[in-house]
Amino acid sequence: MMKQIALDIGLARAPTLESFFAGPNDAALRHLQLWVGSPTRSPVPTYLWGEAASGKTHLLQAVQESLRQQGARAGWLDPSMLEPPEFDERWAVVLMDDVHLYTAVQQHAAFNWFVNAQSLQRGVLAAGALPPADLKLREDLRTRLGWGHVFQLSVLSEPERRSVLRQAADERGVFLGDEVMDFMLTRFSRDLGSLMQLLEQLDGYALQTKRAITIPLIKAMLESE
Repeated sequence: MMKQIALDIGLARAPTLESFFAGPNDAALRHLQLWVGSPTRSPVPTYLWGEAASGKTHLLQAVQESLRQQGARAGWLDPSMLEPPEFDERWAVVLMDDVHLYTAVQQHAAFNWFVNAQSLQRGVLAAGALPPADLKLREDLRTRLGWGHVFQLSVLSEPERRSVLRQAADERGVFLGDEVMDFMLTRFSRDLGSLMQLLEQLDGYALQTKRAITIPLIKAMLESE
């Protein structure tokens, strides 16, 4: 139950490329920063792959947010969209998340979006849990996902997550004792975005209750949800 609550906290704040702690994934982050920031975005597709909590969805959503701030539209496809829309020529890029889970209908839509995006010189950014060669998808889609830039993302190690959490707490002027850090890192998601959202809510709850952040405070906040 606690793990699920941590995942649901504060999802209103859109992920950004600036808030992505790259660690071992710096090459992928720099590639996306250059690509999104370029006035002439390359139509060569990019595919990100890695296990859960490696940051794939964060990066796709961050690219979508960057484009939105530029006034550009993006098509978005993920496994929750049972009836994907038709390709829209107003889209500047196409974003496809968790492609390894696509149904036959979603694979058909993804292939159609890909073909349209390529013919109109629009970018494609996709992500999945497996390298392109191992995806159990229709061959024409699988080969297209793998012919451009391919980056493997790694989950941050616990020392890296601890370091980022400590730095974020320091920036907020929040003291996190070692026991509290241990509790947060062992009881909640490995996903750094969820830990950052948890820290944000803890900071607000501690200010509201005028208490220091302790393990009993965390438990009290979760029980008050």
